Amino acid sequence: MSTESSDPLDDYRRSGFAGSVGFGQRPAVLAIDLARAYVDDSSPLRAPVESAVAASARLVAAARGLSVPVVFTRVSYRVDPDSGAIVDGGLFVAKIPSLRVFAEGSPLAEFVDDPRPRGGEVVITKQYASAFSGTSLAATLSSRGIDTVVICGLSTSGCVRASATDALQLGFRPIVVADACGDRTPAIQEANLTDLAAKYADVVDTDEAIRLMTG
Repeated sequence: MSTESSDPLDDYRRSGFAGSVGFGQRPAVLAIDLARAYVDDSSPLRAPVESAVAASARLVAAARGLSVPVVFTRVSYRVDPDSGAIVDGGLFVAKIPSLRVFAEGSPLAEFVDDPRPRGGEVVITKQYASAFSGTSLAATLSSRGIDTVVICGLSTSGCVRASATDALQLGFRPIVVADACGDRTPAIQEANLTDLAAKYADVVDTDEAIRLMTG
């Protein structure tokens, strides 16, 4: 009988990976790119992420009830009115042309119905995968004494992963909420959650994230 474990993190652990960053004293929820582009059938970025959006809504509602700050991110690109070309997307848009759905004024760039920002909540506008790349996010979190980012949103292999990796490198404790993040296929989702848990973040479910925020 085989004694091999079905847990893909076991091999990482034997090699000294998959430690814990832990949960700090001042968390904020970081809701990544919860845009209509991922749930609208007309969008080239459509993905099966409805359950992740619903879990994100539950997480955000819990955070608000606990007076934990919620920060939303959105992608937005400026378009040259003469040529129609995106002017601030650089090589990211060249690599992923479908990001054009996030051009200014596109209805697909709007937030989903729930969750969406409320008045007074911070909204970070970005052009690249990481919520920290070229934005004021790190300074905003630091100024409020935030030491932990509880991350939900879309997509796990892209902007969630990039944001969690940068959070770690900038000294914030990244907590990725697995069922509140979504991707294009289960295989991509699981592979990226495993790699995040091994190297860059603590990965929990929504129930555990809410328990940690409750303290």
